[in-house]
Amino acid sequence: MSAVADFGLIGLAVMGQNLILNVADHGFTVVAYNRTTSKVDEFLANEAKGKSIVGAHSLEEMVSKLKTPRKVMLLVKAGKPVDYIINDLVPLLDKGDIIIDGGNSHFPDSNRRFDELSKKGILFVGSGVSGGEDGARFGPSLMPGGAAEAWPAIKPIFQAISAKSDGEPCCDWVGPAGSGHYVKMVHNGIEYGDMQMICETYDIMKRLGGLTDAEISEVFTKWNTGVLDSFLIEITRDILKKNDTDGTPLVEKILDSAGQKGTGKWTAINALDLGQPVTLIGEAVFARCLSALKSERTRASKILPGPKIPSGVVKDKQKFVDDLEQALYASKIISYAQGFMLIREAGKEYGWKLNNPAIALMWRGGCIIRSAFLGEITNAYRQNPDLENLLFHKFFTEAVTKAQSGWRKTVSIATEYGIPAPALSTALAFYDGYRSERLPANLLQAQRDYFGAHTFKVLPEFASATLPEGKDIHINWTGHGGNISASTYDA
Repeated sequence: MSAVADFGLIGLAVMGQNLILNVADHGFTVVAYNRTTSKVDEFLANEAKGKSIVGAHSLEEMVSKLKTPRKVMLLVKAGKPVDYIINDLVPLLDKGDIIIDGGNSHFPDSNRRFDELSKKGILFVGSGVSGGEDGARFGPSLMPGGAAEAWPAIKPIFQAISAKSDGEPCCDWVGPAGSGHYVKMVHNGIEYGDMQMICETYDIMKRLGGLTDAEISEVFTKWNTGVLDSFLIEITRDILKKNDTDGTPLVEKILDSAGQKGTGKWTAINALDLGQPVTLIGEAVFARCLSALKSERTRASKILPGPKIPSGVVKDKQKFVDDLEQALYASKIISYAQGFMLIREAGKEYGWKLNNPAIALMWRGGCIIRSAFLGEITNAYRQNPDLENLLFHKFFTEAVTKAQSGWRKTVSIATEYGIPAPALSTALAFYDGYRSERLPANLLQAQRDYFGAHTFKVLPEFASATLPEGKDIHINWTGHGGNISASTYDA
């Protein structure tokens, strides 16, 4: 059987089919395989008819039709199914062949697969794929990482089929091991935060400003022409002007209990593991958890009091809306700053050299969090790939400075009248904490030393013979008089 295909793809759900069609449209020949082989025949007879797509009814047949080095992409359910297919595939491949996991795998699994396949001479790539069904068909954001030797072989295909932003492909090499799936995980966490912040601004406009859904849609239409221009603002505009057959806004008929698939939770857990204050994504995850307590919240609404919202509380609606825009914009900056803080720390923790400028570019098009705003992040990291924090870049420093007044007014009025705004308010709290040279953690350390002998360090300017600089110190906090009995430990 002659090797005719440039690329193989396993998994013919909608995402897989659309990605195959995308690859074929860009001049490559694809071999398609699915465990239920009737789906292969059905796909070839319909959507793939007349295109440079061939089918396979077994893994052996698929491998035999692939040119070397063989490039096989898996778009199957994350977890055990990926391992099962890899185990069946490896004996059929040669050293230097490439396996690409394009599913929503957890990055520790990709780390493990990278290590296991490296020992067998197989090049593993874990690639984030974002953009949904339309993205897969017409241009997704692709975030590949793993065996760097695989990149020259897959680069022409991946960059051809990816979305483009200002002519540049929204795909580049991320880094080693599971870094591609790691970056996709952080992308999804930021997506949680963006969605939550937008929902909070909608809620504040509705409950405090008294705006109708149609009026709020118009606000989002305007916002989408400015600094908040993005896919999520765009779809929110469309959602809010969609009416049911009775003329009622459809969104008002949807149960206010949010679902989640776990990637936001993964991001929050990893942030805790790495000791990074990614507060906004954490609050967005918890907001979904709180929304799921619908029956409990309904009972609480009849028991727990809160401030009344007087009629006409907002005197100047335009100023009110402008302040909300600044609050959303500043909070969005904080969310991305936190996300890149986490990515930076992951690079240190896992020994990855990450392509920061390319990561921002990959998110500019094709993915759910795509926005004009990401162009500025790309520029910031191109100017300084080792930028410590986005907030230290002139553009973002000036943006949050300009936004502060409206940001603070929005959080203040929401709090005053009992409108929950966990994402907007935690963003502001993080900003104020981050810009504070001194935080009350000195008292916290004293408390820890008091009850658990956890020790503390002394500020250099107050170092002395009894409180030496750089040492872990424990004292007897219940001792009387002015003398301090201190025990020191090597730092």
